[in-house]
Amino acid sequence: MKKWMFLTGFLALASCLHAQLPTGTGSDSLYRPLIHFTPKTGWMNDPNGMVFYKGTYHLFYQHNPNASVWGPMHWGHATSSDLTNWKHQPIALYPDSLGTIFSGSAVVDEKNTSGLGTKENPPLVAIFTYHNQALADQQKKNFQSQGIAFSLDNGSTWEKYVKNPVIQNPGIPDFRDPKITWIENQQKWVMSLAVQDRIYFYGSKNLLQWEYLSQFGKTMGAHGGVWECPDLFPMNYENKTYWILLVNINPGGPNGGSATQYFVGDFNGREFKSITSEVKWLDFGPDEYAGVTWSNTGDRRIFIGWMSNWTYANVVPTETWRSAMTIPRELKLVKAKNEFFLCANPAEEVNDLAVDTVENLLTYKSPLRVQLMAEANTNISIVLYNSLKEKITLGYDKKLNEYYIDRTNSGKTSFNSEFAKKHNAPRISEAKQIRLDIWIDRTSVELFADDGLTNMTSIFFPNQLFDRIKVNGKWVKNRPPLFIPLKPNEFK
Repeated sequence: MKKWMFLTGFLALASCLHAQLPTGTGSDSLYRPLIHFTPKTGWMNDPNGMVFYKGTYHLFYQHNPNASVWGPMHWGHATSSDLTNWKHQPIALYPDSLGTIFSGSAVVDEKNTSGLGTKENPPLVAIFTYHNQALADQQKKNFQSQGIAFSLDNGSTWEKYVKNPVIQNPGIPDFRDPKITWIENQQKWVMSLAVQDRIYFYGSKNLLQWEYLSQFGKTMGAHGGVWECPDLFPMNYENKTYWILLVNINPGGPNGGSATQYFVGDFNGREFKSITSEVKWLDFGPDEYAGVTWSNTGDRRIFIGWMSNWTYANVVPTETWRSAMTIPRELKLVKAKNEFFLCANPAEEVNDLAVDTVENLLTYKSPLRVQLMAEANTNISIVLYNSLKEKITLGYDKKLNEYYIDRTNSGKTSFNSEFAKKHNAPRISEAKQIRLDIWIDRTSVELFADDGLTNMTSIFFPNQLFDRIKVNGKWVKNRPPLFIPLKPNEFK
């Protein structure tokens, strides 16, 4: 545990704390985050194919290497041993005659069920959606199908299966984003596939031949847009196993555009049944989407999302690159108000970004973490601003019992009419005290409230980086907020 208490004294200096954030020149330098993963160049959207193997976290992602807008999709690739410092790797999967490479997942085929490796050297197997644009342009409905690739060198290089696709499209547009789960007690693989506005489940013994099992979602969840990027996995609560189904949706999020909803229920290896009736959101902010978890991490469920929104993702003011990922988050199943909720908090590895000496507060021109505990009967506001009077305000409104992020006057907003807005999120917790954990990078803020029960993520683009902060509220037992400087990640 880092020793952060020394930072409380900085609040007494003034209501304004100069965080010593870098200034930079040009949009690429000014807006590239320091603790969030971004591509070196080109476009990035959905995280996919995430797998942990032999001490390495693999992060694959939707990537257009040839332009900073969405285009022919490849699988970009990065690796890390600690979820914070990432090394860029060569592109893993390129388009071919069957189509471009849309989202999917990757697993360790430990038992070599596919026969693509050996028991001594089991393969990593990736499954993804082929998107055939030529068929789509001809207004055919079967323009998406599922293919696989495998790696026998720990994910460094990948070979596509010669008999792709492994699942043909039955004639349904929006037939994509396969996520694979191993069901140990049934010795089989289960695929969750996003099909228009519901989830289809398929089963396989070997990852090569698949049978349709069931579908979910016709009368459940939010249906304001297309369902995408599902994820199915078990979680324990008081020694009982429940199943979580993540479903991303666009549009139809709680604050407009893209968002991640989830269901808690039971899965018998064939059908998923939800025990939650109301729609639940993993993040209420406008800028967390396509979030899924790493496979092969044991009992831990580590989640990451794309930090943008399809409403404006192609036009945000960066030049040679676009988009970032959220910080990795650890998921936990809890009960509140007699219902199940999924909490998300920064993964424990991210805490290592904290700087632990006073000197480094000024040495690192770093992002900032703010932690505070306040009475629930008070308004809370945290204002980030600069000398141009641009600002972003976040906090808690006690009358509405809501958290909020207001980026109305945050700088560059004219690129999309939906960007300059105030976004709100309900407070789920009924505790008498409010706990906020806020991660501030150059052009993003991630708010984790009440130990992750309510979360919000938002990006912004000031003309000059925010280098000042004001914090107001009624603190518990006169405990002022902690201001925790963060050292930049290494992106190589």
